[in-house]
Amino acid sequence: MKTTIEHNGKSFSVDFSKPLDISIPLQATEENPLAWYQNEPTIEPVKMGDWTGKVSEGASVNFNNVFFNPHAHGTHTECFGHISEGFYSVNEALKTFFFLAEVISVKPEKLDDDEIISEESFARALNGKTPEAIIIRTLPNTLEKKSKHWSDTNWPFLHEKAALYLREIGVKHLLIDLPSVDKEKDEGKLLAHKAFWNYPENPCHDCTITELIYIPDLVKDGAYLLNLQIASFYNDASPSKPVLYKII
Repeated sequence: MKTTIEHNGKSFSVDFSKPLDISIPLQATEENPLAWYQNEPTIEPVKMGDWTGKVSEGASVNFNNVFFNPHAHGTHTECFGHISEGFYSVNEALKTFFFLAEVISVKPEKLDDDEIISEESFARALNGKTPEAIIIRTLPNTLEKKSKHWSDTNWPFLHEKAALYLREIGVKHLLIDLPSVDKEKDEGKLLAHKAFWNYPENPCHDCTITELIYIPDLVKDGAYLLNLQIASFYNDASPSKPVLYKII
């Protein structure tokens, strides 16, 4: 069913009955994506004396503890509090949840032993568009991304100038299908994070980065309405569920 939306002075239609979920569910198995040298997350019933919080073992409810790291174990959204000395929560950064977004596909460029996503590749893909959110699919787009163990793989990353370019054209929310916008081992420089958030000079309090998404091939490049939802964690990052709606 089509619904007409008014957003930032623009009118368009979407079909809310056809969501396109680009998050990766967290599961306590080796099929869960992993990064930053962490083991898989754990989900297990609470045990108190002879009582186990599992219906199949006699309890009236299933009652699990979940242990995971937002940055290492799946789709997550973070704010500049991820790299700041002082505490800043992603809950404070994300106050509204619908944004006009552009899905783009980019092929990282080889540079010595690295693969770089350049400013030029963004400029070509956007072709003058200035969306509130950008959703980056790196090529090749393999199903392996949904369960990949990324540690020690030297994944592709954004050049500092590419992150700066996105900030300068007004992108507020950056989503990517990699564990980080920065190089895995960069001696703590975090150049892309700092360029996008304009940190430490004048941090962008209302800008977010979402990592470890997966964009199926059926989601074509183009304009979408993005619903970016986070869990209410008082933390620099939270597990999140970005959902797209095709603009009709």
